[in-house]
Amino acid sequence: MKKLRIALLFTVMITAAISSVAQKNISDGTLVYDIVIQTGGKEPQMADALDGATTTVYLKGTKSRTDMVNSLGNESTIHDSKTGNAVILKEYSGQKLMITLTSQNWIAKNKAYDDITFEFTNETKTIAGYTSKKAIAKMSNGKTFVVYYSPDIVVENKDYNSTFKNLPGLATQYEIENGKMKINYTLAKINFDPVPAAKFDFPKTGYRVMTYDESQAIKKTTP
Repeated sequence: MKKLRIALLFTVMITAAISSVAQKNISDGTLVYDIVIQTGGKEPQMADALDGATTTVYLKGTKSRTDMVNSLGNESTIHDSKTGNAVILKEYSGQKLMITLTSQNWIAKNKAYDDITFEFTNETKTIAGYTSKKAIAKMSNGKTFVVYYSPDIVVENKDYNSTFKNLPGLATQYEIENGKMKINYTLAKINFDPVPAAKFDFPKTGYRVMTYDESQAIKKTTP
């Protein structure tokens, strides 16, 4: 009986060791997603304008930066999960705007994803070379969407994307609704090289500065 217990313990240790080797954590690196836009109208002008758009996520410790680049312009979000502060940078038609967010603003901005849950399935497919499992995301407002994730890749900074904070792996493909548009993100590649710290600096000049509360007030008055 003693030998059996030792053998079982040894098996558990080996299994855990293999699992830890197979799983790769990202604390410093870059994720690149391709974007495909689908519109609800008959005229696909917006989808055509955003054709070929990409989203790049830069990670370094508690800091993250998400850049979306398309033919219309660029939009970036820089966030530090340690302080909770963030900025949103918008560059369109030669105009440069920086929206500043406090930690409270960041929480309010992502409140819709606080109670998101995931229903896991056995369906899988390979995305960017990684075996990805299918899950159904359910939001508190009743909306659902499909997400594929790789349990072999784990981002250490869970605040880099509030949508997937409780997902047990890296989101490799997902679709988000924005009005009549459906935006599909698919992981294209991962770069594990360290990201320069300067990538996460908040700009000090060159932008028209607005607080998050001011931007929300303008949004409410815009038809």
